[in-house]
Amino acid sequence: MDAEEPQPTIEESAAVAPACEVVDVRFRVAGRAGAYDAAALELQRHDLVVVQTERGPELGEVIGHPRPRWDVEQDARLPRVLRRADGRDLSRADHNRAQERRAYGVFASLAARHRLDAKLIRVDYRFDGGKAVFYFMAEARIDFRGLVRDLAQALHTRIEMRQIGARDETRLVGGVGPCGRELCCSSWLREFAAVSVKMAKEQDLSLNPSKLAGMCGRLKCCLRYEYDTYLSLRRGLPGVGKKVKSVKGDGEVVKHLTLKQHVLLRRDEDGLIVECTLEDLVERRPEPRE
Repeated sequence: MDAEEPQPTIEESAAVAPACEVVDVRFRVAGRAGAYDAAALELQRHDLVVVQTERGPELGEVIGHPRPRWDVEQDARLPRVLRRADGRDLSRADHNRAQERRAYGVFASLAARHRLDAKLIRVDYRFDGGKAVFYFMAEARIDFRGLVRDLAQALHTRIEMRQIGARDETRLVGGVGPCGRELCCSSWLREFAAVSVKMAKEQDLSLNPSKLAGMCGRLKCCLRYEYDTYLSLRRGLPGVGKKVKSVKGDGEVVKHLTLKQHVLLRRDEDGLIVECTLEDLVERRPEPRE
C-alpha cells in the first residue's frame, strides 16, 4: 500500500497561495472604477468602503471578491482602502444626496436668471462636501462664470461645471441596452473610443440606423468589440469579386461567411451560388503570418 503524501501545513499553504490583497471599487460617478489595496481589511463584494483618491476620500462599493494582484499591478503603488464605511460615513453620504437634490432647484433658478440655455444632467457632491460638480448639456459653449459665482454663494461650497455630450449623458443617467444588460458605459467602460459605420460593414451587420444606434443616439460602443477579430479572420479569405477555382466549380467570390471561414461562390458554369470552405478552394490566400 502506497504511503499517503504529507499534506501541507497551513503556513505552507499560505506561502503558496497568492494573497488576496486587492479589491475593485466602483464609485457613484458611472463607469469610474479602480483597483485598491485592501490592506488588512476583510472585505466582500457589495461592501461600502472609504478609499483614498487624488480628490481626497471617496465612498465606493466593492464590485468583486478580493483577488491577488494581476501581473500589471505587481509593481504598481495602488491607493488604499481607508476603512469600511461606518454609520457616520453613510450619514454624510445621505446628507450629500440631499444637498444634490437641493442643488437641482438652485441651478434651475439661477440659470433662468442668467438666461443660460443649459440642461442639468447630474450634480455630484464630493464625499467631504468641499465641492459640487455640475454636469450639464448645452447646444453651444456658454459663459457660466456668473452662474458659478451665484451657485457658490447659495450652496456654500466650491463649484465645478462640466459640459458633456450625448454619450456622457447616457453614462451618467444609465439604463439597459437592447441586449438586456446594463449599458457598458454606465457599468464598466471607462473611456469612449471612436466607432464608425465601417465597423458594422466589416461585421456584415444591417446598416439600419435604428439598430446601430445606442441609447445615446450615437453608434453603439459594442461595434468595436469584435471588429479586430473580423479583420483578422478576413485576411485568410479571398476578396469579394475575386475569381477562384474550387472543387465545386470555378467562379467569383460574392460574399464572406467570416466566422465560419467559408465563402459564397457564384459558379461560372451555371451562375449557381455555392458555399465553399477554404479546403474546397484550389487556389486561396496563404495563411496570415503571426
